[in-house]
Amino acid sequence: MTTCEHIVEAQDTPARTPQGCEECLATGGRWVHLRRCLACGHIGCCDSSPNKHATAHFAEDGHPVVASFEPGEDWRWCYVDNVIG
Repeated sequence: MTTCEHIVEAQDTPARTPQGCEECLATGGRWVHLRRCLACGHIGCCDSSPNKHATAHFAEDGHPVVASFEPGEDWRWCYVDNVIG
């Protein structure tokens, strides 16, 4: 498994909204899987979800690493380097 400096240096910031995707909850949207931004704790929906809020959060705020927010999953994704760790 390849890793990158962003994943190695990423913090483990707690979730801001443990109930689900922040934007979907606000608008009544739906999600498939959830991702947690390790820089600020934002919870966004994955790219299989209709609105892709996790990727939109990266595009807007530039926070490079998310972690799966799904039970039983323990992985991180770096948007900058396109690497899972």
